[in-house]
Amino acid sequence: MRITVFGANGPTGRLLTGQALAAGHQVAAVTRQPDSFPLHHDCLEVVGADVLDPMAVDAAVAERDAVMSALGVPAGKKPISTYSRGVANIVAAMDRHRVCRLSVVSSTGVAPHSYSDGGFLFNRVLLPYVTRVLGKTLYDDMRRMEALVRASDLDWTIVRPNGLYHLPSPTDYALVEGHADGRFTARADLAASMLATLNDDRYFRTTVSVITTVDNPTLLQWIRREALAKT
Repeated sequence: MRITVFGANGPTGRLLTGQALAAGHQVAAVTRQPDSFPLHHDCLEVVGADVLDPMAVDAAVAERDAVMSALGVPAGKKPISTYSRGVANIVAAMDRHRVCRLSVVSSTGVAPHSYSDGGFLFNRVLLPYVTRVLGKTLYDDMRRMEALVRASDLDWTIVRPNGLYHLPSPTDYALVEGHADGRFTARADLAASMLATLNDDRYFRTTVSVITTVDNPTLLQWIRREALAKT
């Protein structure tokens, strides 16, 4: 399959690109910094483009079978529009070129729930602070992105991970429709789940959550490794 990956140079995008190549797909990896993209493969095309540039997005989508968005933006108090504006360009280009299959990374933070293993500190303090204060502008834009995707006529899947962290390879992750009761998702599992749903029509026009059920960090480990790290 000929796949375009937006956000290909981010931590999840690199894994998604690598896994897609390993599965035998032809991949166009879209990044604003093509010279820094670390992967090389006979079936890989690295495309220097900005998802906010409609003409560049149009060219990257043309003659493809599927599009995957692994766009990522750091949380902050300033207004964020990359998700909604970028995906609006992607959806418009897919409509023009009659490309139907779209998968986008969102977050469980757009519809936060308490977790059975979260405890008081996580459920009543940390989760509300992250989703309503620290990441408010980010999750607001993700909600706009999800609304744009759902309003389209595409065969879309919205994939919501939880707190992202690194594992060297995919695990036996859980993928469920709607809310999943788990606080963490390995990026390798997020990438693997996106590829696993690519040709599965059970996940067309569906929002799913993916969680990692083994080798999860503690909350303190996750904060040290991920929340405080520069990625």
